[in-house]
Amino acid sequence: MQLERSAELAQARGGFAQAAVFLQLATVMTPEPLPRAQRALAAARAQHLAGDFEGALSSLAAAQAGPLDELGRAHGDLLRAQIAFAVDRGGDAAALLLKAAKRLEPLDITLARSTYLEALAAAQFAGRLATGEDVFTVAQAALSAPPAQAGRTSDFLLDALATLIAEGYEIGTPVVKRALSEFRREDLPEQDAIRWLWLACRISIDVWDFDDWDVLSQRLVALVRESGAVAALPLALTVRLGVHIEAGEPSAAAALQQEVEAINQATRSHLAPYGALLHLAWQGAEREAVALIETTVREVNSRGEGQGLAVAHYSRAVLLNGLSRYEDALRAARLGSSYPGDLAFRNWTLAELIEAATRTGDLAAAAEALKDLTMTTGPSGTDWAAGIEAQCRALLSDGDTAEELYREAITKLQRSRVRLALARAHLLYGEWLRRGRRHLAARNQLRTAYEMLTDMGIHAFAERAARELRATGATVREPTAASNGDLTPQETQIARLASEGLSNPEIGSRLFLSPRTVEYHLRKVFAKLRINSRKELISVLGSQGGLSS
Repeated sequence: MQLERSAELAQARGGFAQAAVFLQLATVMTPEPLPRAQRALAAARAQHLAGDFEGALSSLAAAQAGPLDELGRAHGDLLRAQIAFAVDRGGDAAALLLKAAKRLEPLDITLARSTYLEALAAAQFAGRLATGEDVFTVAQAALSAPPAQAGRTSDFLLDALATLIAEGYEIGTPVVKRALSEFRREDLPEQDAIRWLWLACRISIDVWDFDDWDVLSQRLVALVRESGAVAALPLALTVRLGVHIEAGEPSAAAALQQEVEAINQATRSHLAPYGALLHLAWQGAEREAVALIETTVREVNSRGEGQGLAVAHYSRAVLLNGLSRYEDALRAARLGSSYPGDLAFRNWTLAELIEAATRTGDLAAAAEALKDLTMTTGPSGTDWAAGIEAQCRALLSDGDTAEELYREAITKLQRSRVRLALARAHLLYGEWLRRGRRHLAARNQLRTAYEMLTDMGIHAFAERAARELRATGATVREPTAASNGDLTPQETQIARLASEGLSNPEIGSRLFLSPRTVEYHLRKVFAKLRINSRKELISVLGSQGGLSS
């Protein structure tokens, strides 16, 4: 049928919304019940990818009311579960996906295995708040599924994630590294990349692999933008903005979070504000961070997004460690590290717990956390992991051993691009030296930490470094004004898109703003940066860096 061919062409160009319109028309014009139901199901899929979740559910209901065969009904169950996951990220999505996967096993093992992978991802989001099948149960079910007939990237990823969760890091990490190598292939099919790269990025964080996280997330964002798959964009941007936070590029992270919020508002999708939580916590913006943490805790509890709870507790621990409120930080870190299924977020929180516990004298808690942490850092074998482990061991050591470990932490982290962790390592080493009354050596470490943290906008930790510097008798210079003219996150995002050559209507479409609103913000950008044209904007942003997606 001509409408179906038009829909295929539209989808090939990334026009999922237009494809949905063609398929809906085709559905209305089809008198035969079975083809009509099949076209309604196809329309629902396109609407889902376009971010029209209400329309997708309506088309899906029409499809399921028709005489679909067993495979068609299984496809319908799968799509309903996928929509539930896209809208809520918690709730019953994992249980629905697991049910769909089991139903598909005798019908289509290839689709069944990819559905198991979706179920596992949804179970990770549900985390400690899972009401049905938890992440460990889903991982065991996935490992029990029939093997793949031909190894696809999603099959490698399913085996990797399920093994890591069910069997632990010692056994799971080599399987993860094999899966990540598959995702770095140049000939990776675009459809697989769009669908699964976000989860490959997530598992790279689980095993402390910053390089794969960086490369794969950059590729993901570019592919999703080109495809027009709006439903996939919030997750893609969220995993990418985490790279900017860890690399010490807060303005870029804040700009991407602004875009995530705009898309979620336009599509009525729910996703915990991971980027905003981390950004505010690292900034040390106590009032704003606490308000957002408390709001997030309420919201994720209500919809069952346990991973959001893990990030909220981690963010609170970071905030309070930065503010030197170690007793409170320890309480937050205990909550954040209590669920093993949280993987990366639990790992990060363990490091915060060790710092807070050693500062409060609870060495037993710190030692127990270190034991858990090294079960992940050791098998991972990256400089990031080794640096964090050495830093945490140093906090529990004395004398020459502590000094060697602090120096090892700095050396390892200097080889990585995780500037935020490196700055923390300089700060901790400087504080240790200052407590040992080695003021000259302490000043060198503390000044390095202060300058790095100030440059990254990590204000509370920078103030910690400043206090320690003053305690050594050094003078602390106040930071100069920001070089970006104090652009807001939204202005930063608009400026970046304009520098990439996008027109005002194109920027507006991406950020769900009117062209007139974009023009208004660009005028403010030009005024703040004291420039007059987009050509000058490219030059200014290029010289500052840190604004890429």
